Amino acid sequence: MERRRRRWHEAGEQGLASRGSPGRPELSDTQFALLEQELAKGPAVHGWADQRWTLSRVQTVIGRRFHLTCSVAAVWRLLHPTVGPGRPPPDAPWNATRRQSNCGRRWGCPRLRGSVATGGNFAAALDAWIVFEDEAGFSMTPPRANTWGPRGQTPVVRVRGRSWRRWSIAALCCYKSGKRSRLTYQPRPYRRRKNERKSFDDWTDYRDLVRRAHLQLGGPVILIWDSLNTHLTAGMREHIAEHDWLTVFQLPPYAPDLNPVEGIWSLLRRGPLANVAFADNEHLVRTLRRGLRQIQYRPHLINGCLTETGLTTSNKHPTTRRKPQ
Repeated sequence: MERRRRRWHEAGEQGLASRGSPGRPELSDTQFALLEQELAKGPAVHGWADQRWTLSRVQTVIGRRFHLTCSVAAVWRLLHPTVGPGRPPPDAPWNATRRQSNCGRRWGCPRLRGSVATGGNFAAALDAWIVFEDEAGFSMTPPRANTWGPRGQTPVVRVRGRSWRRWSIAALCCYKSGKRSRLTYQPRPYRRRKNERKSFDDWTDYRDLVRRAHLQLGGPVILIWDSLNTHLTAGMREHIAEHDWLTVFQLPPYAPDLNPVEGIWSLLRRGPLANVAFADNEHLVRTLRRGLRQIQYRPHLINGCLTETGLTTSNKHPTTRRKPQ
């Protein structure tokens, strides 16, 4: 009201005339040509680490260059006539055909249907944390993500040639009803030594990771992981049998849709790692650690990964049934 009163005192009724929608930027042909030149320089010139243009970033460039305030939807309407989203096809989308068989909710023995505990009571009865484990590898070749560019011109991210530099990360997603979800991880570099595996090659690495998680969580652990040969070694079986606080369940063969850690890898590949031209090995590991740290500070992302699997936690305690007389 004060702003309109000031305009009325300064320009009379003409000052109260509508100036159009404040959310839509009004760029002349010359200004739009300048915007195209700024976008052609790439996101790295404007302070972003990866080579990906998003609507929010274009919105920031318009505000810096022309001192205009606009919404993300207005930026889309501004760019849509001349540019479009580039959608590079993925190489092998494992989630393109989601399994619909009954074994999708059946985990080894005992059967686990819809809940991450037998009948929804097993974890609550032990007052335990439910921990999912998975491992993934990351190299200097970045994953591709959607970006905005001139229509008819495929965006190109120039990176170094194929490199043997690789980092393997084993991560644990920890859940407990009424508690803050947590993420624990352990990176391991691949140094290309003789007879060295690119992933974790010793069961003691997984043992140390589970031990550290147990100390941080301060309670019993129900560990759920796949049937990797390293998980089934004699040393690992003996370690599981010697500790009462550790209970292990095996996932069925090829069940990435049941493991929330797969969602963590997806967040990394679609977020801080997407379209990044890594300069060296240290740049890669810094980006990985920063992305995982951001997920650790946002437990709702960890909870979302569990929700994506269709599984839930339960705080119901089992009740004793009386036998008929």
